[in-house]
Amino acid sequence: MAIEKGWLKEAGLNVEFKWFDYSASLSAFSANQLDAVLVTNGDNLVTASGGMQGMMILATDYSAGNDVIIAKEGINTIQDLKGKSIGVEKGLVDHLLLATALTDHNIKVNEVKLVNSATNQLPQVFNSPDISAIAVWQPVAGQALKAVAGSKIIYTSKDKPGLIYDTLTVNMSHLTAHQEEWKKIIQVWDKTVKYINDPATHADAVKIMANRSGVDPKQYELMVSGTHLLDINANKKVFTKSQGFDSIYGSSYHVNKFNVENGIYKTEQNVDGLIYPTLIEQLK
Repeated sequence: MAIEKGWLKEAGLNVEFKWFDYSASLSAFSANQLDAVLVTNGDNLVTASGGMQGMMILATDYSAGNDVIIAKEGINTIQDLKGKSIGVEKGLVDHLLLATALTDHNIKVNEVKLVNSATNQLPQVFNSPDISAIAVWQPVAGQALKAVAGSKIIYTSKDKPGLIYDTLTVNMSHLTAHQEEWKKIIQVWDKTVKYINDPATHADAVKIMANRSGVDPKQYELMVSGTHLLDINANKKVFTKSQGFDSIYGSSYHVNKFNVENGIYKTEQNVDGLIYPTLIEQLK
């Protein structure tokens, strides 16, 4: 939206945007093909474990319903998943959502069977008779609900606010060389959030974003409502160190443990060394 409105140029910024499927964007960032990437806090720890030090300078939002667990007819609660086969892309955010939901309901990992699948393949996987549920994000979740009659959402990221943050993560060397430009980008983001949240301009914002995504505006509205956008003021709280999920520190400590427990990487990452609160602290 900031591109279409010309706000980046207005701020004197020359930014080239490259559009990727999510997993491919992480690979490109890790291969030094991008200066920055929009990535969840947990997945940034995964790229860090591979040697790419990406600094989280901004939390754009946290998931508030866009990440979901969908179950077939007859399964109504997380408790009902015991002994069932569940499709999920292992190691990504919805594996984290699923594992957290299972733990909160006293179900051990070995009491369910996880079936690994690429996220965009999960609607087809869900159609398989031996799969009882999937953990997936929107808009793929909507496709899965349409694919299997009688299926429904039984748990969402709204049940665990702050578990999954989306972040603007920047290559450390580029960040060091271009601090002022990154600060301006954060200010443009703040302007974007306000435009989306303002009732007077909300419909226009949704139309622009839906058009870029190739999604019907009504369907896109569902994704917007499942995303809690964070402006600069909100980021000041998020970047304050604490153990809770209302802090990117606490959320990242949690996912760091999850990643090690699930063999995504072997040793815990230095979370504090990957969070860069300086720019948010300097902005008003």
